[in-house]
This record gives sequence, structure tokens and C-alpha cells, in this order.
Amino acid sequence: MRARKTHPVVEIIEAHESGSIRGIYSVCSSNEMVLEASFAQAREDGSHLLVESTCNQVNQYGGYTGMTPASFAEYMAEMAEAAGFPREKLILGGDHMGPTVWKDEPAGQAMDKAGELVREYARAGFTKIHLDASAPCAGDPRPLPDEMVAERSAALCRIVEESKSDEMMPIYVVGTEVPVPGGVQEEDEGLKITEPAEAAATIENARKAFAAQGLEDAWERVSALVVQPGVEFGNDFIIDYDREQAAALSGFIDDYPGMTFEAHSTDYQKKNALREMVEDNFTILKVGPWLTCALREGLIALGLIEREMIAALGRRTEPSGLTEALETEMNSNPVYWEKYYPGTPGEKALQRKYSFSDRVRYYWQRPRVEKSVEQLLLNLDSMEIPLSLLSQHLPFQYLAVREGRLDLSPKEIALDKVRDVLRLYSYACI
Repeated sequence: MRARKTHPVVEIIEAHESGSIRGIYSVCSSNEMVLEASFAQAREDGSHLLVESTCNQVNQYGGYTGMTPASFAEYMAEMAEAAGFPREKLILGGDHMGPTVWKDEPAGQAMDKAGELVREYARAGFTKIHLDASAPCAGDPRPLPDEMVAERSAALCRIVEESKSDEMMPIYVVGTEVPVPGGVQEEDEGLKITEPAEAAATIENARKAFAAQGLEDAWERVSALVVQPGVEFGNDFIIDYDREQAAALSGFIDDYPGMTFEAHSTDYQKKNALREMVEDNFTILKVGPWLTCALREGLIALGLIEREMIAALGRRTEPSGLTEALETEMNSNPVYWEKYYPGTPGEKALQRKYSFSDRVRYYWQRPRVEKSVEQLLLNLDSMEIPLSLLSQHLPFQYLAVREGRLDLSPKEIALDKVRDVLRLYSYACI
């Protein structure tokens, strides 16, 4: 019988506990260009790459990406091969695995669907599972009692254990920071750092629920607790990490060997703050909207360069019309942004284009938008970008080109814009 491998995240936690400042960032995105950039960064770093999908993004019905857990795993394996990235260094995770997508249905029905969700994730080779049954379903008390959250999470864990691969035992994350869907809207909405007593209660409730299900072995693989360390972002503001305010929480986990903290919504934090979070036991840092926001910034900047060059060269080149395509798609199907962007029509238009919450990320896979991106890159490939224009619109990429670290290729420039963010997480974790 072949020996089971130690999970890479467990190795990182053990190294961190032994005194090395180690962490891992989790790429929460299915965007192809974001993932290309992520593989390139991890390959350069020689690190593992952790990619996670959520229950509404990838599920047994396709989610908003149209991918099931099996097809997403296949997609990631193909991308790893194309990037020359070792398959064994790719870690797949499932985030907020629970009944959230079906919360409007009766609890029994919603939990049955959540059970099938985690079964398919386990069978597809996802080895990091965040169990989150905190969403009240139809007929449930509100808020859901902590004990019931723990019981439902343990029931989902049992299904994973029955469905898992024998090659690498899955690890689990419990707890939830209970984020406002789409991020907070106002800076003073009442962000509250998790109290140590609250964290202790979450762990104890989960431990009891696992024991009641006969899951003592699985409990030994509960490797992280989701908490609120005091970081968040909204449409046009960022709440920065304050290690002094988080000190009581960050030290609390030292009493639980083998367990660390997972921090969500770490997007847009300062470079040194990300490093401080890892130093302070927030060993797993989740990032998502910041990556697609960086891609959006890069592509829009390239669109401005394209517009200038077509006008200056007098070519009969069909412009990509990327910003117009995005605006058309977002207005024709506003379900992904209309609840999250308040204000006047003008303020909403500004947020659609530039918000930190980056609801644009739901539209990159639309055929009209995909065609515009392809046209943009083709147009710029056919006419060399002047360094002066690159300096004007993308100064960091201009410097990288000047220093010979980056090819003067529109796609590579866009990918490097995403890597501007990834390099900050690499600095914090590796």
C-alpha cells in the first residue's frame, strides 16, 4: 500500500509553528488570464499554487462558470501542463462548501444538494475543503444556532471522508467570517474583529459535532479556522490590518497546535500588512477581486493605448471596444452588480467600471467580452506599443520592459499587471 502524502498546507503550518515565517495565498478566481499569471508566479517562486472555487462558482449544476468540480479540476490540470507547472504542486480547494446556493429551499433539500456538492469536490481531487453551513435555509431560525452550523458542517465532512481519494487525505477549514455578500458598502458598517472566546466556541462546537459523527480522524485534519482579523474592502475604501487590534486573536491560535487562521477579504492590503498577517498566524491569505481588478486595470489601459495608436496611425483597424462591450454586457444582465452599487446612475456607471468590489469579474467569460479582449490583443500585436505610451498608462510594466524583465507583448503586459498583486502575496508568504 502506497504511503499517503502529507498535505502541503499542513507542511507550511508546521514550518510556521516551528519558527519559519511561512504562509500560502489562495487564488480565488476562475479567470483564465488570472490563472495564467498565477501559474507563472508560482513557477518562478518554486512554490505550491492553491486555487479555490466557491459553491456558487463551481458546483454540480455548473455554477456561474458553467463548470462542475470535475471539469474545473480538468481545466486546472490542462492549465498546469500548458504552463509547465508541476501537477503535484497544484492544490485545489473548495470555499464556503455548504447550502448557500440553495438557502431559499427547505433545509433538508438544501443540505442534500450541499452533500452532493462536497461529494463531487472530493471525487474530483479537491483536498482543501472549507466547511461552511452557516447560511440559514427556508424555515430555519435566524441566525442559525452555532451548534446547528457545526452539526451540518460535520455531516458534510462525513460525506467528503466517504468520497475522498486515498492518495492525499483532505484537510478542512471550519468557521466563517460571515461576510456581507459582495463586500461591505460603507466603511463604518461595523467591522468587528473576532473575539478569542468566539473563536474558541467555534472550535469546540465543531469538535463536538465531528465526534458525534465519529469523525475523530478527520478532526485531526482540521487545519484552519476562518476568522475576521479586521480587514475588508468596499467599492471605494479599504479597511487596513492593524496588528495591535488583532493581537489578542492572533495569539489565541497558539494554544491549538496544527491549526492556523484563514483570512478572507485580504484584497488591497498593503505589502507590509500582508506580511504582518502571516507573521501573526493568519497563515492562509485569500485573494480574488484584487486579481481581476488588476486585470481590468491592465486591459482598460491597453484599450486606451489601442485607441491612441489607431487614431495616430490612421489605420482602418476595427477597435476592440472593450469598455463598451463590458458596459453593454453589465447593463443587459445586471444581476451580478445592481444590488452592490448604490447611488445615482452616474455613480453606478463609475462603480461598474472602477469599483474595488470588481463585479466586472462575472462578465469576462461572456462571448462579446471575450471577443473584444481577443481583438484588443490582436490589434496591439499588429502595431508595436511605443514605450512612451506604455509609460503613460502602465508605468510599472514600462519599467519592467526597460529592465528586460518583460516582453513588449500586450498579453504579457496584462498578465504582469496581475502579477503586480501576486508578487505582494509572494513576499508575504514565501
